Amino acid sequence: MERTRLSLFYLVAYLIPSGIMLLIAPRFALKLLLSNGDYGDVFPRAAGMLAVGLGFMIVQMLRLRLSELYSATLFVRSFFFVCLLSLYNLNHDPFFLVLLVILSIGIVLTTTGYILDKQDALKSSQES
Repeated sequence: MERTRLSLFYLVAYLIPSGIMLLIAPRFALKLLLSNGDYGDVFPRAAGMLAVGLGFMIVQMLRLRLSELYSATLFVRSFFFVCLLSLYNLNHDPFFLVLLVILSIGIVLTTTGYILDKQDALKSSQES
């Protein structure tokens, strides 16, 4: 599951820095993410806290090589995708489109890695 594992570094690479940025400078972070809405300071900071926490969980998953949980990241991100799409439909803030693009790149990377890793495992088991 090495390709899948490598794809999850992308997830960590955006979760922790963006979460820290939302915690420290929420208005600036929202501007960078093309937001045109006003979400105050509290809720973006709460989202930042959750993003950093989720990032740390992914780091531990990678560090411990818990490959059994790699597919769970696809399910969670698919749920996030549906939620972000719904949020965009509610208020048409480009912020949610930016998040959808970032999320989609990770979903494609992980899905591709997961499929290729499964194919390799299947070939290896057929050869033995």
